[in-house]
Amino acid sequence: MNRISAIVSAVLVALLAHGSAALGQGYPSKPVRFLSGQPPGGATDYFARMVAQKLTETWKQPVIIEHRPGASGSIAVELTVKSPPDGHTLVFVTAGQIVINPHLMKLTYDPLVDLAPVAFLVHTCMLLVTHPAVPVKSAKELVALAKAQPGKLNFGSGGNGATTHLAAELFMSLTGTRMTHIPFKGAGPSMLALVTGDIDLTFGSVPATLTQAKAGRARALGVSTTKRTQAWPDLPTLAESGVPGFDMSSWYAFYGPSTLPKDLVARIHTDIGRVAAQREFQERLASEGAEHEAMTLERFAQFMRTESARWAKVIRERNIRAQ
Repeated sequence: MNRISAIVSAVLVALLAHGSAALGQGYPSKPVRFLSGQPPGGATDYFARMVAQKLTETWKQPVIIEHRPGASGSIAVELTVKSPPDGHTLVFVTAGQIVINPHLMKLTYDPLVDLAPVAFLVHTCMLLVTHPAVPVKSAKELVALAKAQPGKLNFGSGGNGATTHLAAELFMSLTGTRMTHIPFKGAGPSMLALVTGDIDLTFGSVPATLTQAKAGRARALGVSTTKRTQAWPDLPTLAESGVPGFDMSSWYAFYGPSTLPKDLVARIHTDIGRVAAQREFQERLASEGAEHEAMTLERFAQFMRTESARWAKVIRERNIRAQ
């Protein structure tokens, strides 16, 4: 009886392995959905469409961007967690959906457990900008002014817990300053409030802030990452200009349900990596203040855990709450 059981088990293992390999080889067998937790028109949409266009050519199947905004992007992630593990539904996320939301709100899933990291795409920096009426021309001068007038300066963000909010909280934590937070329903309204003079400063994406700064409607003080952006190479980093240790990027990546077969994850990871390695693709990223990093799946999984622990600490120490 034991011998028969062993033979049956061996046959089943062989069949499962064959089926898994066949799944990878025959993929995709129908249109692929990239779910997005953000509305159309933003950076998430732009990056996802760049990849979708190239993969449609590679895979000979349509790759469709499907927007499912709401609940800070968690709706799109939850749909992915519950999707069939066949690789035809992936989610394209921002850092906030994976390493920030779990520490701010109650979720029905755990990103570190219920999602399979598939492919890291890009890091993007932010720019710290002030309204021209604020009497500072560097991050160092901003720190001095904020210390001289605790709580008087205010900063806008895309909402409580948004990356733009956490960037400012990190800035205050590292500099020992205190400023007043004014949350908006998105980074766009926050930038508009800066331009009109309703707020003193904000962090914003390169495309949004670069235009306003070069038109004289905002003053850029520094780049949020430790590396300068190719989109504005003369602009110093915040770490260079008065805030040692400041380093924050937003990032974008692809995930699938945790039960996605490993060989299929490897196949999709490789295909997306080939797209991102193309020179034209990287030049388009650079114009947006973004940079591709070719992470292995193991490095990606570790990076995700490290980022989650990092922001859990900031959220706890700064007593940040979702609203």
